[in-house]
Amino acid sequence: MPVATTIHNYCHKFNHRSLFSLTRAKAAPMVTSLASSSHGNSAGAYTTIKERVTFQKEIKKSKFIAIAGPISNEQSARSFLSQVGDPRATHNCWAYKVGDQYRSNDDGEPSGTAGKPIHSAIVSSGLDRVMVVVTRYFGGIKLGTGGLVRAYGGVASECLRNAPTILVKSKVPMGVEVPFELLGLLYHQLQSFQVEDIKQDYDTGKDGVTMVTFKVDFDRVENLEDAIKANCSRDIVFYKH
Repeated sequence: MPVATTIHNYCHKFNHRSLFSLTRAKAAPMVTSLASSSHGNSAGAYTTIKERVTFQKEIKKSKFIAIAGPISNEQSARSFLSQVGDPRATHNCWAYKVGDQYRSNDDGEPSGTAGKPIHSAIVSSGLDRVMVVVTRYFGGIKLGTGGLVRAYGGVASECLRNAPTILVKSKVPMGVEVPFELLGLLYHQLQSFQVEDIKQDYDTGKDGVTMVTFKVDFDRVENLEDAIKANCSRDIVFYKH
């Protein structure tokens, strides 16, 4: 899901300016870095958006364009901003959330009037591993602090409301040592639980035994273990990475 554009390409395109300082020289960016959030958890399962989505609205002659996309970490957030931010715009304000970590940037707007309401929109949506960039093209009419909060928060919320979502479950790496004669039964159980990344290693140092490793949804671990023991062997030992 992370976009592939490199920071090097971004810097070349935008005259080597720092990616998270996408702003005009007349005003230094305000970056809020917060340690934790009481909402959302990147462990286990989380809901994010499937693909990039855009929402546009004109408010008192200023054009606001909100673009939301899935991210996995700060590096992918940088890449996302490098693709969607417009250095010709009056402001490129943003916020992202990855589990309990989040950041926001007012990019020259009055403190707390842009990045924070965008972040609040992400939290309210219940989505995780998401970034929203709201680009503003000033239309000549000042909105005031309250108007800015409503504008940035509103377009961010509407953008996320229109986004297709997907539930993502974390995978638990596991392994089992099994005799060759039980491989067929084991693979039948693994397929039933839709495990991923199945690999087989015969170099266990034990005659007639192979190690099978795989990844399974975090909420299926116990049931898979029970099924393998019931249908293959009670003596099978499970290894978790």
